[in-house]
Amino acid sequence: MTSAPHIPVLLDEVISALAPEPGAVIVDATFGAGGYSRRIIQAGATVHAFDRDPDAIAAARAWPETREDPPRLVLHPRRFSEMVASLAEAGVSRVDGVVMDIGVSSMQLDQADRGFAFSSDGPLDMRMAQEGESAADFLNTAPEASIADVLYHYGEERQSRRVARAIVAARPLQTTGQLAQVVRKALGHRPGAPKDPATRSFQAIRIHVNAELDELRAALDAAETLLRPGGRLAVVSFHSLEDRIVKQFLRDASGALANASRHLPQSAPGAAPTFSPVAKAVRPGEAELLHNPRARSATLRAAIRTAAPARERRVA
Repeated sequence: MTSAPHIPVLLDEVISALAPEPGAVIVDATFGAGGYSRRIIQAGATVHAFDRDPDAIAAARAWPETREDPPRLVLHPRRFSEMVASLAEAGVSRVDGVVMDIGVSSMQLDQADRGFAFSSDGPLDMRMAQEGESAADFLNTAPEASIADVLYHYGEERQSRRVARAIVAARPLQTTGQLAQVVRKALGHRPGAPKDPATRSFQAIRIHVNAELDELRAALDAAETLLRPGGRLAVVSFHSLEDRIVKQFLRDASGALANASRHLPQSAPGAAPTFSPVAKAVRPGEAELLHNPRARSATLRAAIRTAAPARERRVA
């Protein structure tokens, strides 16, 4: 296998949560550079890898495991929200594990021409699938109120209206550098501050362009459908919006919300729990943070599928 151009976050902890065994079938829902898949395959399991980024799929085609008979790495160039349909087409209805590493990858961040970051100037793109509406399309055509809503809800930007007003006044915007400067000016950027004020806006716009939170909700539902009893789910998130969705999903699926207070009336019996949480949330230790600073905001949540039927899938 080729060496990965990035460092997988919480790798040992994710593999421990998945517990892959020889002959197991595991879904890597966010393949990226394949850091998790590499270790899963080394454990003797077969990986079905999803990624909507054509660059990631193109790089994965060079892996020798894709050419084995049968292949131990099966590629799915699709959104991870489409797991159920895509695996059905491959003749797979149940899997032993699902791992998700949510958000933008290191490779995407480090390529200026993808437009995900403002560390170097590039086109204002941000599309993971490299198709559809770009960040520039959205910012240059959307109403000011819509832009403000995106910044507030997906970036938790308290001054979203001020930033949106500045963006509209500066149209047309074409590069990441232009957008970063507009946001910094609107918020009064102080050089040397620990966090660039443009960070929140870039996160929000990226999430909107790629419908990331809706994708995550749909992927969690898909994992519930696909995992066999005893199958394992491991999800790594990188900010509070993602982690909140994962945490709420697992609370609901495990029945943890029922009868939360002894002072409230007893709830009527609901659906049987579909997941049993493995442990509390796991975060990187000091050793990993020294080796990989990008892991600082990562949170791993894991759970084991019960034998209960999957709940009715939600509509995003």
